[in-house]
Amino acid sequence: MDTRKIAVVTGASSGIGAASAKALAAAGFDVVLGARRTERLSEVAAECGGTALPLDVTDEASVAAFVFEIGRCDLLVNNAGGAFGLDTSAEADLDAWQRMYDVNVLGTARITKALLPLLVASGDGQVVTIGSIAARVPYQGGAGYNAAKHAEAAITRVLRIELLGQPVRVCEIDPGMVETEFSLVRFEGDRAKADAVYAGMTPLTAEDVAETVAWVATRPPHVNIDQITVMPRDQIGPGIVHRSAD
Repeated sequence: MDTRKIAVVTGASSGIGAASAKALAAAGFDVVLGARRTERLSEVAAECGGTALPLDVTDEASVAAFVFEIGRCDLLVNNAGGAFGLDTSAEADLDAWQRMYDVNVLGTARITKALLPLLVASGDGQVVTIGSIAARVPYQGGAGYNAAKHAEAAITRVLRIELLGQPVRVCEIDPGMVETEFSLVRFEGDRAKADAVYAGMTPLTAEDVAETVAWVATRPPHVNIDQITVMPRDQIGPGIVHRSAD
């Protein structure tokens, strides 16, 4: 009988989610991967020996169907999220702000709520939420994303309080600049703008963050890593980046 722990990773079709699924599989977890882009998701699942299931965390029916297929969950990695645009408050595209709130905040709340009974029943459950330094420090152009990530962080930190005395650990991992599809999505496919974000500096990779996820997930049951901030050496905060002249 397979006694491996079950890890569920959302937003696992690319970037930090895909890298985390692979890192957790290498650490001995049986991984269930969820995302909307099912073709890419299946490719990642094949690479790590995991199970791919379609998942849109903003859709209640999708979450219910996803959870129905899962009989056990020891670890939930809340990775699904994203930023859309750099609007000021005065020029806010409220539809984009709503999308950010729906995926980062309500999406995290929805899948966490759905899997919480299984996490508690496991006897050693864990929730790891991939946040952002945007949840810690506001920055110019980040109003909508800052608001969403601050709210997601609040959910995670309150969950830690609510589960005190229960066999579930809760961790928030807040990365700085990571070169994934994040900026490409934020700028609606504008490659030049996305590349400019990382020009002249060395950002984190998805694998850097995934290693952190795997480390947190493999601590002894009595050890809870509450919060971790991970940034590249070239960055000390939002917009505070060393860039070479080359």
